[in-house]
Amino acid sequence: MSVQVANPTRARLLEAARYLFWEKGYAATGMAEILERAQANSGSFYHFFPGKEALLLAVLETYLDGLDPIVIQPAFALHADPIRRIFAILAGYRERLLSTGCRYGCPLGRLALEIEAENLPAHDLIARNFAAWTAAVRGCLAAARTRFPRGTNLDALATLVLTTMEGGVLQSRSYRRIEPFDQSVAQLRNYFRYLLRQKKGTQS
Repeated sequence: MSVQVANPTRARLLEAARYLFWEKGYAATGMAEILERAQANSGSFYHFFPGKEALLLAVLETYLDGLDPIVIQPAFALHADPIRRIFAILAGYRERLLSTGCRYGCPLGRLALEIEAENLPAHDLIARNFAAWTAAVRGCLAAARTRFPRGTNLDALATLVLTTMEGGVLQSRSYRRIEPFDQSVAQLRNYFRYLLRQKKGTQS
């Protein structure tokens, strides 16, 4: 993989596709647009990718590779407390929304809705991206396990965090305002506080 990724033309094609799939969607993005943005010709494209679907799969792999260094570690560097780390991850999405005038949409969420259900290779990679995201959150929850009531389903709670992020981003993008995202995260924070209070109540 390192040899291919290091090739500047391939890297430009991937970056162009990432941007255009995010901005316009997969179906609405034409090959000519990808080539123009990447400053590449069709011969170069087909040297690296059999077709547009193969490019999509490669893009999804770059999201998987970039999750930890781009999304997780910057949030973790801000806090040592595992629960605060979870909300720092969510704060990162809030910053992306604000910096784009609430035009930002989670690229994986968008592709998950757009790509036809029959495209199993693409959905497998999307699911792996979601699984890696929730695994990072679950790791934080596991580190704070003793602060939650006995029997708390950490897998389900990690999934709830992902659902809150995706739903909040989707609604803020549609409304072009940050309030839906903030309201979603505020309710999640309230639920965390409820769980933590429940644990303290059982110890008193």
